[in-house]
Amino acid sequence: MSEGRHVLVLPDRDAAEGVAEELADRFGVTEEPQLVRDALAGEDDAEDAQWLVVVEDPADRLDPVALDAFAAEYEGWLEPPR
Repeated sequence: MSEGRHVLVLPDRDAAEGVAEELADRFGVTEEPQLVRDALAGEDDAEDAQWLVVVEDPADRLDPVALDAFAAEYEGWLEPPR
């Protein structure tokens, strides 16, 4: 993703909502993260969707390694920068 933005990929909506709620406490994120449903290619069923939590970080103060470890607690990961 672009500089100043992190995308965490989670297996379901509950995990994504849990991550979004905990970001402020764990990382001091003040701006509400955006939750986005990301259907897998060729799948229409909501059960086959991943959820993305988009975190704006314009000052680049968040540690990507810590965010990846945090997402892993919810069976997810941090999408690598493109």
